[in-house]
Amino acid sequence: MKFVKMQGAGNDFVVVEPAKTDRDWPKLAVAICDRRHGVGGDGLLLVVPSQTADFRMRMFNPDGSESEACGNGLRCVVKYVADRRPELAGREISVETQAGQRKAWVSVHEGVVRSVEVTMGAPRFAPADIPVRLPAHEVDIKMVIDYPLQVAGRELKVTCVSMGNPHAVCFLDMPVDDFPLSVIGPQVEKHAMFPKRTNFEIVNVVDKGRLKVKVWERGAGETLACGTGACAVAVAGQLKKLVGRKVELALPGGRLGVVWDGVGEVRLSGPAAQVFAGEWPV
Repeated sequence: MKFVKMQGAGNDFVVVEPAKTDRDWPKLAVAICDRRHGVGGDGLLLVVPSQTADFRMRMFNPDGSESEACGNGLRCVVKYVADRRPELAGREISVETQAGQRKAWVSVHEGVVRSVEVTMGAPRFAPADIPVRLPAHEVDIKMVIDYPLQVAGRELKVTCVSMGNPHAVCFLDMPVDDFPLSVIGPQVEKHAMFPKRTNFEIVNVVDKGRLKVKVWERGAGETLACGTGACAVAVAGQLKKLVGRKVELALPGGRLGVVWDGVGEVRLSGPAAQVFAGEWPV
């Protein structure tokens, strides 16, 4: 089985365009994403036919679970397809995902796609949509902003957003590099407040247009970047009036741009690159 290894801001993926779709993809994701015994990656991305869009993307985490959305994965898949179908470079590209249909545009330099911008859908805030489980006396809460979450003897104030998948965003006074994300991250991910687990982002505000972010991804652990996480952080920052509509986010793997008008879809942009290609034994 042929595959391509890709990365977007350090978020790396194994991309497969299978001839047959009836494989045990969760099992393959666990094996192929293993960084010692496999190819290594933050997820397995499938490019499959769609009846409603140019193509369909499916994304499996390194633990075998299937994710509803993946922003950097989406950007990598768009580059993968656009590099092979150059006629797509001059127009809007449509992609079917588990979280709904998305639009994409590519920037081409010397015949190669260098960066990709995608729509990520409109954020959702209702606890049931994220989902977030609240105590009975708080069921009337419409938006979860600065909610006090008790984890490992700490109180974290989290703002919760769905970008097709759940996110809990925590703005910190201390440097994100000093925060014990590897210890706290998995406890937040699996906290009883989140019935489908959650992604967890910690953030420092640099100024109204810049944020520094680190991410613990549901099903993957600490990663160098997260597209939906970047979107959730930018949205949460607007809800808290900390940033403007256009934000640059510095993550360990690189920089991503997010634009949100406060009402409609969030747009995510950044680099995408092919690392290498190979074959996996079947």
